[in-house]
Amino acid sequence: MKIAIIGLGKMGKQIAKKLHEGGHTVVAYNRSKDSVDEMALLGITPAYTREEVINLFGEEQVVIWLMVPAEAVDQELDEWLKILPKKSILIDGGNSDFRLTKKRAEKVAGSGSILMDIGTSGGVWGYENGFSMMAGGDVETFKIIEPILKTLEKPNGAYHHFGESGSGHYVKMTHNAIEYGMMESLAEGYRLLKEGPYKNLDLVSAGEVWQHRSVITSWLNELTVNALKANTELKEVDGVVVESGETRFALETGKDFKIEMPSIQSAFDVRIASQKGKVNFATKLLALMRNQFGGHKINQEKK
Repeated sequence: MKIAIIGLGKMGKQIAKKLHEGGHTVVAYNRSKDSVDEMALLGITPAYTREEVINLFGEEQVVIWLMVPAEAVDQELDEWLKILPKKSILIDGGNSDFRLTKKRAEKVAGSGSILMDIGTSGGVWGYENGFSMMAGGDVETFKIIEPILKTLEKPNGAYHHFGESGSGHYVKMTHNAIEYGMMESLAEGYRLLKEGPYKNLDLVSAGEVWQHRSVITSWLNELTVNALKANTELKEVDGVVVESGETRFALETGKDFKIEMPSIQSAFDVRIASQKGKVNFATKLLALMRNQFGGHKINQEKK
C-alpha cells in the first residue's frame, strides 16, 4: 500500500526503508531537504512540501505516518489538517501522551479523517530485528493499515490492536516506564560490581555469564555488555540521562488512579537528579544503554 512517512529521524528513516523494501510505495517528507534526498537515493519517492505529499496520492486514500517528537505533534496535525482530503488516515507513531491522543483523535475526526496511535518500540535495531507496535484507534482503520504493520514486524517483531483511541500510546507509555526501572536496576547492579568490596571484577564477563539462561538474561543486559566492551571505564561520558516524558506521564496516571510505582518513581528521580549534576558510574551506564538501543546522543564529560 502507499504511505507517507513524515519525520526522517533515526526511527523514521528505518520505517521508511523497511516498508520500501517490503514492497510498499513510500513517500518521504521531512523539514530537512537532506534527509529527503537521502531517502530518494534509496528509490523512495521524495516530497519536499506537504502539498506535494498529498498530490502524490492522487485518487488513493491518503495514509500518513507521523514519526516526530511528541512536542511537535500538535503543530504537525494543524498543518496537515489544513490540506488533507476527508477520509485520510493519520498515524502517530511517536511517544505521545495518551491523554492528548484521545483529544487529538476527536479533533481529526471533526475534520473528516481518522487518527490512529501506534506506539513503536525497537530503537535503531527495528529495521533489522522488527518493530514492536502497540496500536489504538478505530478497529476498521486498523485493518486497513495492518499490511504496513505486518511488514514492520518482520522478522521478530510484533503488533497488537489494544482498543480505542489512546490505548496504543498508553501501552507504549507503560512499556517505557518499565524500561526505566529495568535500566536503572542493571545500572545499579553493575555499579555495585564496579565499586563494591571486590576490586577489579570483570564486568563484561559477569554480564556475559548472566546472558546464558540466568533469570536476568535480556536484550537490555546484552546491550549493557556491548556498551561495557566498548568503554569499560565509561570514559568521557558525563552521566546526564534525559527523560523523554512518557514515564512522567505514567507516574501522573499512577497518582490519578492511586497506583503506587516506587521502582519506576525512583528510576525517574535518578534521571532528574543527573540533570542537576548528580552523576555516577550508574548514570553513565544508563546514558550508554540509551545510545545502544536508541542511538541517543551521549554528552561528553567536561574536563
